[in-house]
Amino acid sequence: MKSTALIPSEYIAQLPEDRKAPIQKLRQTILERLDPKFQECINYGMLGYVVPFTIYPDGYHCNPKLPLPFMNLASQKNFIAVYHLGMYAKKEILDWFVAEYPKHCKTKLDMGKSCIRFKKMEDIPYELIGQLATKLSVDEWIAIYESQIKKEK
Repeated sequence: MKSTALIPSEYIAQLPEDRKAPIQKLRQTILERLDPKFQECINYGMLGYVVPFTIYPDGYHCNPKLPLPFMNLASQKNFIAVYHLGMYAKKEILDWFVAEYPKHCKTKLDMGKSCIRFKKMEDIPYELIGQLATKLSVDEWIAIYESQIKKEK
């Protein structure tokens, strides 16, 4: 469900009532833990946490007019999704997350390459998502991106 919001507060205001509190709590958790060099914005119709052009002027190789993405948070039709490109690019982070997840949740992990899906709002492991947000700094993310992802394209 791609939003037409232009700013994060507008994105949250447009959400169904049952999604507002979980998204706000995830957003706050991420903002409190994420490297402050990342910038919050609307990216691909979702809440986005990106490397701003002031730090990485090349932008995203798929569309250089967009800043380099790192994390996204979205309310989809049947779930809330947290996207973390570090898990896609760095196997150690993915392995850590998969191992830690059962310590925080009783439900089975539902995820794709970089997308974690939460169908039940009461099962969102906020503390674990906060820990995930700390796994890479802006500088580390740029180095991984340039050596692994941008290089492949």
